[in-house]
Amino acid sequence: MNIDKELDTRGLNCPLPILRTKKSLSDMTTGQVLKVTATDPGSVKDFQAFARQTGNELLSSESAGNEFIFYMKKK
Repeated sequence: MNIDKELDTRGLNCPLPILRTKKSLSDMTTGQVLKVTATDPGSVKDFQAFARQTGNELLSSESAGNEFIFYMKKK
């Protein structure tokens, strides 16, 4: 997967990972992919809801230990 930008939100709790993701996506062009790394367990549901509400595509999500990695595609 081609990643255009990476965002580290480790250590931040809801709603900061989503707010920072929203800001990062606003600086990107349609079709670009943002990789977000988070540690907030609630971010899994938050990113699913964010994708549904905004139309940006959640390409995939994975967990590695205490970290969660999300790949968002800008609509």
